[in-house]
Amino acid sequence: MTFAATVARIEARTPAHRDRAVDGLRALALLAVPLGHWLLGGLALGDDGALRNASPLASFGFFAPISWVLQMLGIFFLVGGYASVLSFRRHTGTTGQWLRQRTARLGRPVLGVTAVWAVLLPVLYAVGVPLTTLRTGSTLVVQPLWFVGVYLVVTALTPYCIRAARRLGAWAAAPLLLSVAVVDLLRYGPYADAMPSWLSMLNILPGWLFAYQLGVSWGEGRITRRHARGLLIGGAALFALLLAVFHYPASMVGVPGEARTNSHPPSLLVLALAMVQSGAAILLRGRLAKLLARPALWAPVVVINLSAMTILCWHQTAMLAAAVPVSFAGAVPGLTTAPDTLGWVLARIAFLPLFAGLLILIGRYARGFESPWRTGSASAGVRRAAAGVLAAGFAVFALGLA
Repeated sequence: MTFAATVARIEARTPAHRDRAVDGLRALALLAVPLGHWLLGGLALGDDGALRNASPLASFGFFAPISWVLQMLGIFFLVGGYASVLSFRRHTGTTGQWLRQRTARLGRPVLGVTAVWAVLLPVLYAVGVPLTTLRTGSTLVVQPLWFVGVYLVVTALTPYCIRAARRLGAWAAAPLLLSVAVVDLLRYGPYADAMPSWLSMLNILPGWLFAYQLGVSWGEGRITRRHARGLLIGGAALFALLLAVFHYPASMVGVPGEARTNSHPPSLLVLALAMVQSGAAILLRGRLAKLLARPALWAPVVVINLSAMTILCWHQTAMLAAAVPVSFAGAVPGLTTAPDTLGWVLARIAFLPLFAGLLILIGRYARGFESPWRTGSASAGVRRAAAGVLAAGFAVFALGLA
């Protein structure tokens, strides 16, 4: 089938009521995940022939603003909250049934990638891949999957978020912002030395629920353009204040050797960025919808959204599929050398099409994990149980528990 025929087919199958702008925002946020990990994450070959994680952010401070653009989880949670409202309105069963369906959609691909890697690990070790390389690779594979767990938790809170949106409107997310601000004040303020180390973990739920709640309020029609402008301007002012006055780390992702990080768990700077992103997204919704009315631009958005979990779960595997075989040949700039020169940056950019091609190739087979599993047969139950055992074994290895 030609590209033109595929475009025409997708256009014909798109319902008239489909919100193309929201799907476009989700696709944009999805693509930012692999691009961010591929650009801001490196692998360095050691004298023992093993690959270890290395970040260009440790050498290039100017990469930090790039992370402001590529860290689009604020958009992802915003759109997720908006979509959940629409889905929750349409469901006809119980809330529990609705939640189980959404959990299954997210859980199947995660179970698939971890089970496959559990099988790959002994095979790769048998053909000579160093154990350290396997641990590095496992860490990279697990790294983006934390998002799924957090997303499931905030999704489970959707009914409560809807109630909050109906009662408080655009201000429903304000208590979450205040909660993160208080925790940040305690862990970074004058009494930081007296605070327990686990205190930062209190930011995980409100930090990521913030943009999701904004999305729920948006879906309920409680966020106007005036509110969106307030989010954009207020978020930008807060962002600048935190950087210039309170000296928050500039990078939105962790930098090796730095004591403070913004994203794990989220700091107030992450929420400020989410405010900017959310305000801009809501304000640009109309223009984006007009742009995506063009079938040739709409078709890629549909494909990306249909492959959302495949992209999220397998993009690190695509990078490893290029780097691990090359590591046997020695140091190759952009793949297996330390990311500490501008040459590495240029080489890594040149390798991005290779990573994308490998992800597309892997996705042709991995997409099956996004489809509903067959039920009703004993063999299907055995396969699910086996996948669960393999996934658990991989998690134990990747988390360094064995």
